[in-house]
Amino acid sequence: MPTPIQPGLLHIDGKWVPARSGKTFETTNPATEEVITTVAEGGADDVDAAVQAARKAFDSGPWPKLPASERGKMVWKLAELIEANLDDMGERETLDTGKTYFDSKKIEIPFAAQVFRYYAGWAGKAHGETLPVRDDAFTFTLREPIGVVGAITPWNFPFLLAAWKIAPALAMGNTMVLKPASITPLTAIRFAELTVEAGLPPGVFNLVTGGGSSAGMALVKHPGVNKIAFTGSTEVGKMVMVEAAKSMKRVTLELGGKSPNIVFADADLEAAARGALTGIFYNKGEVCAAGSRLFVEKKVHSEFMDRLLSKVDALKVGDPRDKATRMGPVVSKGQMESVLSYIESGKKEGAKLVAGGERVDIGTGKGYFVKPTIFDGVRNDMKIAREEIFGPVLSTIPFDDFDSGVKQGNETIYGLAAAVWTRDVTKAIKAARAIKAGTVWINAYNLFDPALPFGGYKESGFGRELGAYALEQYTETKSVWMDLTK
Repeated sequence: MPTPIQPGLLHIDGKWVPARSGKTFETTNPATEEVITTVAEGGADDVDAAVQAARKAFDSGPWPKLPASERGKMVWKLAELIEANLDDMGERETLDTGKTYFDSKKIEIPFAAQVFRYYAGWAGKAHGETLPVRDDAFTFTLREPIGVVGAITPWNFPFLLAAWKIAPALAMGNTMVLKPASITPLTAIRFAELTVEAGLPPGVFNLVTGGGSSAGMALVKHPGVNKIAFTGSTEVGKMVMVEAAKSMKRVTLELGGKSPNIVFADADLEAAARGALTGIFYNKGEVCAAGSRLFVEKKVHSEFMDRLLSKVDALKVGDPRDKATRMGPVVSKGQMESVLSYIESGKKEGAKLVAGGERVDIGTGKGYFVKPTIFDGVRNDMKIAREEIFGPVLSTIPFDDFDSGVKQGNETIYGLAAAVWTRDVTKAIKAARAIKAGTVWINAYNLFDPALPFGGYKESGFGRELGAYALEQYTETKSVWMDLTK
């Protein structure tokens, strides 16, 4: 059994403090429905204290003025500490979210460490330019940190998506306040401890745990915050955008998705079937870029579905600590109820349920487990094809030809990701160009790298995380003109 996790406090100005209200809340293990620990419930007063600490650290502290190479060393040190504490971080992530040990310890926490290492290398390389526009002037640009960054992160990838924001923000010389999702705060608390161990000056990184409507919106509204980096639902993202506009904060939004996964008749159907499973059932379908709409060309529909259904039966749902488990529980009782309600909606609208469709008892009588679920014969106008379910539910939609497949794939308010499966290189490139999404995989799904930007079109948000593109989101560009005529 893991070591009991101690109650969590807020981390403000280098100190561990309770919420000013004295309130706490419980975080629960979705596999057992047991309370893991209690966590401080921060509110507007705590957010104000954290922002003031970050503001002071930026305006008069050493962090923005450090040589870029020194900042880079500290960000690199954070990568090393994440790797050194991999088991602990992975354990917390699994306890909080229900994701398997394989997902947390082998994929996501190591990827987070890679992100810190990648941006450590960028610390001294984000520079301005000299622009010889006139002979009688010396003109150049400076790249400067924005200031105080407020990061609000979701519950599906609690630490990984926080890392996507923290690493570039710190590498560029900003200070931060992180507000993690209230139901999955444990890795954020552990990371705050690692920032102390790494030697970050007080106030550079601050952590306020609490509710989104209280602590989260207080961070968005605070006049001392220069930029908000938000990942979450489109509905909440619109609210963030409205509130941030009142003080003209910079905003990046990585929001929902209903991503098309398009299988053409000339594809490697075996590889495409494996990719379809990965696309929707990785992390129990709680993935913003999940390939939740599977388009299959009609001439291979029957053969493809046979391959797909033979594979879904092999996905073991169970205890996320068991090495044989491929799918743990969804994150909470509320999320489980939401997923099951969408399944009922699919049945009522006439979609054909061909796999799953119900809650699972793994023998304990506890846990929020849902069978991997596949609907066939889905229409693009059905609720299960239009709305983001955020669970292990796949909608399969047949199509006639290239134009039909791409057209239906684009018939969504979202544009976060997509995939196409074909052996025809020309067809693949044409499809990738035609699909309105921030990421298009060809003959693959759910592959990421710290160097590749990620973000959405349409109501999936704007701005990009990862890669050199993310540096634009955490810096200001200043033009300098020196007159040489005098």
